[in-house]
Amino acid sequence: MENTVRQMPKGRLASLDILRGFDLFMLVCFEPIFSAWARAYDNPTLEPILYQFSHEPWEGFRCWDMVMPLFLFMAGASMPFSLAKFANNHKALWKKVFRRFIILFILGMICQGNLLGFDPNDIHIYVNTLQSIAAGYLITAFILAYCKGMRKQIIATAALLIIYWIPMTFCGDWTPTGNFAYKVDQAMMGRFCGDPNYTWIWSSLTFGVTVMLGAFAGQIMKKAKEEKLRAARTLFIVGVGLIVAALLWSLQMPIIKHIWTCSMCLFAGGISFLLMALFYFVIDYLGIRKGLNWLKFYGMNSIVAYFVGEKINFRSAFESLGYGMRQYLGDTYYPVWITFGNYMIIFLILWFMYRQRIFIKI
Repeated sequence: MENTVRQMPKGRLASLDILRGFDLFMLVCFEPIFSAWARAYDNPTLEPILYQFSHEPWEGFRCWDMVMPLFLFMAGASMPFSLAKFANNHKALWKKVFRRFIILFILGMICQGNLLGFDPNDIHIYVNTLQSIAAGYLITAFILAYCKGMRKQIIATAALLIIYWIPMTFCGDWTPTGNFAYKVDQAMMGRFCGDPNYTWIWSSLTFGVTVMLGAFAGQIMKKAKEEKLRAARTLFIVGVGLIVAALLWSLQMPIIKHIWTCSMCLFAGGISFLLMALFYFVIDYLGIRKGLNWLKFYGMNSIVAYFVGEKINFRSAFESLGYGMRQYLGDTYYPVWITFGNYMIIFLILWFMYRQRIFIKI
């Protein structure tokens, strides 16, 4: 890790931390607890909600498909702020960027790549959200460093989409094993691939676009200063424009999150812009934060929240204290109680870190 900050970082937009926290809270707390309860309750009226809390098997888009793109988008949104101090020091910039890239990539391998299994036959190289952030972060850092001005950055971002689009359109189809991105992963990683329905190497181009879209949002907010209402309006207009462009593009290239198609990238980016506009307007323009600041527990230690939530299981620890509830909850709801306890322990860890002003930076 790069460092541990023991004071509240200055100059941060509250909306960035709270929106990022909302995304992480949904991932590592609300969804697992809600899903466990809904399965135990087993009421057909909950099926439409549970449907939205699962991923689309292939073509299409559900609410839960927004979690990963929003995480990437928020990583980009913070870059204009976090990298500003390196504007005239490329050596320090690339030291920070490559350190972060390596750490995120290794953490991703630990989360889903079975790295700690120490079995070469079961290790997956590139299979995790943190690794997609690492790739998108690296690409975005290059664009921000060497394409001065938003016009050049937009051209570079459009170029990424075109480079991705050409072989995807002319060298394959849109099926799980017939698309070009799948063929690239199989050729370059072979048995070290993870779930074959997800692609990573060629999709890194559009991961970069998603992070870059977040960087555009960050630049809009950074330049706003006292014109916050205009910035919120700009975020909203861009979001609507991206969604319209995505729907038009989907007539040729379907919206498929598994391979991060251009249409999906723009669609999720558009929704991310709309969410950013809403949070920025309410929190940073209107100044309404009551009842929302607790989301900073997740947002200001987002990597810790993701890694602990995905990799560390506290169920046994909680069960050693809460086993007496089985007689009251029965075998149906007792697992829900244990799931609740597991994620409440994670919540308390993040709460403690926030109260102690411990913010892990990488």
